[in-house]
Amino acid sequence: MKYLLILADGLADEPIAALGHKTPLQYAATPNIDFLAQTAYIGTARTIPQGFPPGSDVANLSVMGYDPRLYYTGRSPLEAVSMGVPMEAADLALRCNLVTLSDGAVYGERTMLDYSAGEISTQESRQLIEYLQRELGNEELGFHPGISYRHLLLWKDGHERVMDLTPPHDISGKVVGEYLPKGKDSRVLLELMEKSVALLESHPVNIERRRQGKMPAVSVWFWGQGKKPVLDSFADKYGLQGSVVAAVDLVKGLGICAGLRPVFVPGATGAVETDFAGKARAALDELLKGQDFVYMHIESPDEAGHQGNLEAKLWSIEQIDKEVVGLVCSELDRFDELRVMIMPDHPTPLSIRTHSDGMVPYMIFDKNNPVKDGIGRYDEEAAKQGRHFPAGHELMDYFIRG
Repeated sequence: MKYLLILADGLADEPIAALGHKTPLQYAATPNIDFLAQTAYIGTARTIPQGFPPGSDVANLSVMGYDPRLYYTGRSPLEAVSMGVPMEAADLALRCNLVTLSDGAVYGERTMLDYSAGEISTQESRQLIEYLQRELGNEELGFHPGISYRHLLLWKDGHERVMDLTPPHDISGKVVGEYLPKGKDSRVLLELMEKSVALLESHPVNIERRRQGKMPAVSVWFWGQGKKPVLDSFADKYGLQGSVVAAVDLVKGLGICAGLRPVFVPGATGAVETDFAGKARAALDELLKGQDFVYMHIESPDEAGHQGNLEAKLWSIEQIDKEVVGLVCSELDRFDELRVMIMPDHPTPLSIRTHSDGMVPYMIFDKNNPVKDGIGRYDEEAAKQGRHFPAGHELMDYFIRG
């Protein structure tokens, strides 16, 4: 048996009046998903355990079959693994976003205009992060460049530092003062954020971005702290050799920690616009070359949700259907046995522009075991009729073992 998991990040949503009180998934044109849904197992899962933040780190741990209550150590350490940044057990990793803030003399009185600095390019952001490392980095605190707006701060021997940090995508359009770093060790981070403004506002990269009418990356913003993770091998848990196809370091790092082989897709961005077909092709090729399992992650609908962009979310869902699921449907005959699961890790409702901890719909299509008289439709409402997994990490076992 071959297994393909298509993770559409943030896919699930709420009914929207402008769509006739349908969700984006219900409203979008998805003929290929509809085709698979006719004979698929459909249900719901809760991927965020009670008391945990509704982040992609917690949710993807659950989807991959790992109980966050046992394995969760924070988001940024997973990204550090993907980026190849060495971490010791006593180190602390923090996500370092490049963000756009409004103008203002007092940092706390500025507004979070864009948590991604206008989806700044990796080439531009690398210049900015390397500049900050030269100006602000030292033996204790080091800046490491990642992809687009997503970067890393490594705090040597910082695992016992205490701080309360807020994800920037949770405060889009809000004045940041209430959400600045808190806790007894937070002052160091706030000073770095304030100093970054003085350094970045006049950097040539931002001067050129303003000239082109783009959002400038005027500050860093820290969040998602954690210590070095340790996961059991996916191969040992399920007896399968697998790969992970992802553009974002979080999911790639999670896969690497689980022993999955990371696959690089040149056109994959981790943004709304990405190489959907390239990811699908890479995932199917991994299975055809001998891998048993592929975890394919698509960030696009989540980014659209954070932006509050209805048109972009509909477009993203339709691209996933056309370019990803469509390719899978066209190549079913190349596999003697194939089981496909489609699901989000968490909802990213357009109304709140951030993650929620609600249930997510899943769909499992088994080429050789079609469901007769099933639900026949894949969306948030229809899935409530199917089997529910209150502990989302148990869904992977159901997917693989049946």
